[in-house]
Amino acid sequence: MKIVVLTGGLSPERDVARSSGAMIAAALRERGHQAALIDMYLGMEEQDCTTEELFSAPLPESWRTVPSVAPDLEALKRGRKLRSDSLFGEGVLELCRMADIVFLALHGACGEDGRVQATLETLGIPFTGSGFMGAAIAMDKDLTKKLVAPTGVKTPAWEKVAYTAEDIPAIAGRTALPVVVKPLASGSSIGVSIAETEEALTAALESCLALGGEVVLEQYVAGREIQVGYLVDHALPSIEIVPKQGFYDYENKYQPGAAIETTPAPIPPEWEARLARDTKTVFEAVGMAVYARADFIVTPDGTPWFLEINTLPGMTPTSLVPQEAAVTGLSYGDLCETIIRASLEARKG
Repeated sequence: MKIVVLTGGLSPERDVARSSGAMIAAALRERGHQAALIDMYLGMEEQDCTTEELFSAPLPESWRTVPSVAPDLEALKRGRKLRSDSLFGEGVLELCRMADIVFLALHGACGEDGRVQATLETLGIPFTGSGFMGAAIAMDKDLTKKLVAPTGVKTPAWEKVAYTAEDIPAIAGRTALPVVVKPLASGSSIGVSIAETEEALTAALESCLALGGEVVLEQYVAGREIQVGYLVDHALPSIEIVPKQGFYDYENKYQPGAAIETTPAPIPPEWEARLARDTKTVFEAVGMAVYARADFIVTPDGTPWFLEINTLPGMTPTSLVPQEAAVTGLSYGDLCETIIRASLEARKG
């Protein structure tokens, strides 16, 4: 097949996406597909070949590594040659029209909030993963929890807050501590912090102003961090994450060796079964398709507390879903093929 791997984009997670994209494109080529790798935001302006030649052009090795800090998006926008507010760079949609399917290797608001899916669906271009509605819901942490809470799946108490700098002292003064501060629509733990003091909460809120000024203030639940991938119609084996220092933030997620990841998680079978059930419940409640990854905190009594679900889980060398799939005997290339086949079937619907 001719497959476009769409990656990068205008998101704090663009470097993570490019790493995922490079890995996916390489795996697809190894399996005999013609795979073109392109940054959705920069498009053809950083290529020295035609769109047709991109299906066999060398893959950039530098994209595989994720820097330890998030990119400067304002500098990226200033440096783009195309003077447009469009998220799609030069020649991107034209390239996508040439493909049998577009593999979405995108992370964050630019790619996981449903806008890209809606655009491709309108143009009649098949793509991987959930449709635009499921993606849009899952990206909104407040809306996701509103849908999940009535299903019986436990989720920590939360409050959605839209604020300006002038509101911060009042919010910090009335919020029970400790509290987890999460940007409303972001991933890879960008902007996430655990505030144990009013001063720390103030600093976290100030930091999140740059990410839109909308956050979820979530009850802090102490326990083991366990995540569960979901592929087509079943949960994958769980994986436990233990950062060597701090919590599972951006750097600990993507720097090799920064966290100890064990799959299957060393937990009793009944815990594993409940996590699988809860993951399936969340996947269906949000209206997702093909694959996802749900994040939980499991307390010492074995109770899973749902945090969020990701529509386009990372596919980097350190990402979790590929590790979970490998435990079941599914290689990285097989995982990519499974996602493509299931996505083509989903798009028929």
